Amino acid sequence: MRVILRGCAAVLLWGSIGAASAQAPTPVPQQTTVERQVRALANRETQTGIYLNVLPDCTSGPLPTIRLVTPPAAGKVVVKTANAKTTNYKACLALEVPAYVAFYKAPPEFLGDDALTIEVKYQGGRTEIQKITVKVSGPGGQQKI
Repeated sequence: MRVILRGCAAVLLWGSIGAASAQAPTPVPQQTTVERQVRALANRETQTGIYLNVLPDCTSGPLPTIRLVTPPAAGKVVVKTANAKTTNYKACLALEVPAYVAFYKAPPEFLGDDALTIEVKYQGGRTEIQKITVKVSGPGGQQKI
């Protein structure tokens, strides 16, 4: 009878280990860092990023959370809401979804490099750190689109 109880205890113990490993939290996706450069004119708003969430069925998912981690030394950053329209994006032939658009504006007298860092958190735990260098120049130096 003792052997049977030990066998049952071993089965119960093994069952609880299996249940504990099955309920272990799923790992959070890794944080990625992106470094970019943008050209801008002094005293003009320049788009530095667009943030949206397109689901596989071509509808909008929840928009990400955006946080200014390191503000620029000279200019200012603002985020505005918009509707993004595009065609031929992944499997979506045409779509219109809400988005956040980030803009940078340098003071009129500033010329040179400015830097900022933005943290973008998407639903599900994915985080992207964007280190953006803004090269501010005089007339004729803005990026070509």
